[in-house]
Amino acid sequence: MGERRSRYRTGRAELDEAISDLIETSGITVDEDQIFEMVVSALRLGFEDVGRGDRKLVNAALKELRYAFHVFAPYKDVPKATIFGSARIKVDEPAYITARDFGAAMAERDWMVMTGAGPGIMAAGLEGAGSENSFGINIRLPFEASANEFIADDPKLINFRYFFTRKLTFMKESTGYAMLPGGFGTLDETFELLTLMQTGKSNLTPVVLLEPEGGTYWQNWRAFVERELQGQGLITADDLALVHITSDVTEATEEICGFYSTYHSARYVGQRLILRLKRRPSDEEIVELNGEFSDVLAGGQVERVETTNAELADGDHVDLDRIGFAFDRSSHARLRMMIDALNGRRRS
Repeated sequence: MGERRSRYRTGRAELDEAISDLIETSGITVDEDQIFEMVVSALRLGFEDVGRGDRKLVNAALKELRYAFHVFAPYKDVPKATIFGSARIKVDEPAYITARDFGAAMAERDWMVMTGAGPGIMAAGLEGAGSENSFGINIRLPFEASANEFIADDPKLINFRYFFTRKLTFMKESTGYAMLPGGFGTLDETFELLTLMQTGKSNLTPVVLLEPEGGTYWQNWRAFVERELQGQGLITADDLALVHITSDVTEATEEICGFYSTYHSARYVGQRLILRLKRRPSDEEIVELNGEFSDVLAGGQVERVETTNAELADGDHVDLDRIGFAFDRSSHARLRMMIDALNGRRRS
C-alpha cells in the first residue's frame, strides 16, 4: 500500500498488517489507504465501549451510502436536478402541475430528476421527467406509503432508513434544485442547502424557489428572511443571491441550466480556488472580475491559469479553460455572483 497509507491504525501492529494483507489479497488497487482506514474504524468500533445501537447506525449508514454510490455510478456524467416539496399536494393542484411541468422541462434539456419518491410534489416531478430520467430517494416512514407509481419498480429507487444519509445523497448527486411549497421537511431542506452553500460546505449550485402562478409561498418566505434575518444582521443582502424565486417554469429551467453556460466546476488547489470554465474568458472580462469582486480576494488577482499538476494527476476536467485566485473562503454568496457574471447573468 506504499506511502499513501495514513497513520490511522488499530493500535495493534499484527492487526494492521492483517488488514494490509487482506486488501492486497482482495486485489483492490485504488484508494487502498481509504479502504484500510474504513476497516480500522470497523475494528475500533468493536474494541471500544460502544453500544449495539451505535454500531447498527454506522453499519446501516455505510451500507446505504455504498449502495447509493453504486446506483448513481452509471449516471455520474448526467446533470441531475432535485425537486423538493410537499407530499400532501394533490394531483389537481397548481403546485403539482408546476412540478410536473418542471420535471418535463428538465428532461427535455437532458437532465435527470431526483425526488423523495413519495406522493405529491415528489410524484409530480417524476411523472413529468419520466421514469427513464428519474431517481427516487425514498425514506422509510411508518405513516407514509411506499414509493410512488412512477418509480416504485425502478432500479433507480433507493430506500433509506436515515434522513442524514438520504440528505447527503441528495446534496452529493444534485447539480441544481427546485424547491416547491411544502411543510417542515421542505423548509428544512431549503435552509440546510443554503447553510451548506453559505458556509462553503457544499458546492455552489443553482437553487430555484418555484411556486405556481399567483402563489405567495416563497414571496412570503423571502419577506420573512429579509425582515427577520437580513433586517437583524443575521445574514447579508448578498446571501439572497443564492436563490432565485419564480413562478415561471421556463425561467426556472433557464436559471438552473444557465448556471452551467460558462461555469463548469470548482476545486481548491493549494491556497487557490480554480474555476473550470466552458470557454476562455476575455481580457476585458478578467479586468471586470478583478474590479467588481476584489472584495473576495485574499490577495493577488483573478487570472487565467493552466491546468494544475494536481488536476492533471487526477484527470480532473483537464481540457477546460480555467481562472484561479486566492479566495477568502467566506464570501460564498459573492462567489456565486462572480459565477453569474461569468455566465452573463448578473443579478438585478
